[in-house]
Amino acid sequence: MLDQSDGEYLQIDGARLEYRRLPGDPAKPTIVLLHEGLGSVSMWRDFPDKLAAATGAPVFLYSRAGYGRSSPQPLPWPTRYMHCEALEVLPKVLAAAGIGDHVLLGHSDGGSIALIYAGGATRPGLKGVVTMAAHAFNEEVCVKSIAMARDAYAATDLRRRLARYHGDNVDNAFRGWNDVWLSPDFWHWNIEEYFPRVAAPVLAIQGLDDEYGTGKQVDAIVTQVAGRAEKLMLPQCKHSPHRDQTQAVLDAVGGFLKRL
Repeated sequence: MLDQSDGEYLQIDGARLEYRRLPGDPAKPTIVLLHEGLGSVSMWRDFPDKLAAATGAPVFLYSRAGYGRSSPQPLPWPTRYMHCEALEVLPKVLAAAGIGDHVLLGHSDGGSIALIYAGGATRPGLKGVVTMAAHAFNEEVCVKSIAMARDAYAATDLRRRLARYHGDNVDNAFRGWNDVWLSPDFWHWNIEEYFPRVAAPVLAIQGLDDEYGTGKQVDAIVTQVAGRAEKLMLPQCKHSPHRDQTQAVLDAVGGFLKRL
């Protein structure tokens, strides 16, 4: 749940971004977690701790502007908000945090951000990319699920439940994410142009029951990236593999790191 006590923060372009760092073997690359469209540091729950214990690697995670205890992000968010995060903000976060060799592990929006980052420029220190339920392009099933989330936010206790993780940022986080995904311009959102420039090894994970995307998403990733690519489709798993199939994800990420 959202901890209202003082935490650790980075100052990036005038924004205060909360972060958490778990120690590990300094000889291993740092695993950098990039959260989903409604995520935050606290919404990863105990997954970072389990990941650090399973891999022995250092783990770093932060809340993007508009989420958790980070600074708000002015509304409306631009259609290219994930591009902005990947190409402008994330490199500054890694530099400010003093992170050298690293593996990006992104969930949903975070997975898309990881792929844009990896394919957007030469990335010294990037050793690998793990995506969980990443989006390569928009799909009708995704829009339908996001529209259902909009209705649930207005009519159920979803806002109250999200406020446990976002506090005063709850409306900023939800409206920023929901409104842009449901905007007409977002029908044409697509990041496949970055995939042929992703040279780092990639592990793409998706649940067979993902309500926000079909298997076309992970297939687009593994068939178009330039580097070695692995695909893992998990049964009895929806949009959050690290929650629905925690051990399978930990095993897969551990094996991926060993093969780097």
